[in-house]
Amino acid sequence: MSQALLVAEDLVKSFGPTEALQGASVRLGAGEVLAIMGPSGSGKSTLLHCLAGIVRPDSGAITYDGRDLTAMSDKARSLLRRTEFGFVFQFGQLVPELTCLDNVALPLRLAKVKRSKADVEALDWLARLEVEDVARNRPGDVSGGQAQRVAVARALVARPRVVFADEPTGALDSYNGEKVMRMLTETARQNDTAVVLVTHEARVAAYADREVVVRDGKAISRELVP
Repeated sequence: MSQALLVAEDLVKSFGPTEALQGASVRLGAGEVLAIMGPSGSGKSTLLHCLAGIVRPDSGAITYDGRDLTAMSDKARSLLRRTEFGFVFQFGQLVPELTCLDNVALPLRLAKVKRSKADVEALDWLARLEVEDVARNRPGDVSGGQAQRVAVARALVARPRVVFADEPTGALDSYNGEKVMRMLTETARQNDTAVVLVTHEARVAAYADREVVVRDGKAISRELVP
């Protein structure tokens, strides 16, 4: 595996009496596509949220690029999510009042990039994901597959080092799901972006370099056979 970019060791996280993670450990290499698999309720989404700095574990350590993620302030972790992490969710979570172009440009605008430059970058990424024709449409006026590709463009536009994708094809049919996964992984690899992919579908996990299976709050790593 390439040099470790993100390392989690012995993560424990409970929500009330429910133990979501019970000593989970994960390593993510720079530029690697990692699939986190497991049945519903196994703790895989909680693991992703801890790795992304959204949820703080009760115990254990997370190191990102040599920095202690668990020791960072909320403000510092928020800045990291805005500048070095990208996100793709099951239902896209695009801003319905904005056009698709404005949705993709949003991370750049939040980073104080001038609107004209942000729009050019956003259009370029929409073209890469083959949805430039919906740039002026609002999310409610495009298909589910198109909206999810817009969400992928938004996740990648700021050239993050890691993209976290939580069931990114869960709301799509098999054709659009395959298209979104192919574009997400190919584009990420072209830009040396690591991807952490949560899924319960083997056909989606097949796009990854390696799998981590979460059972009973613990993570077991396994290599994929080409």
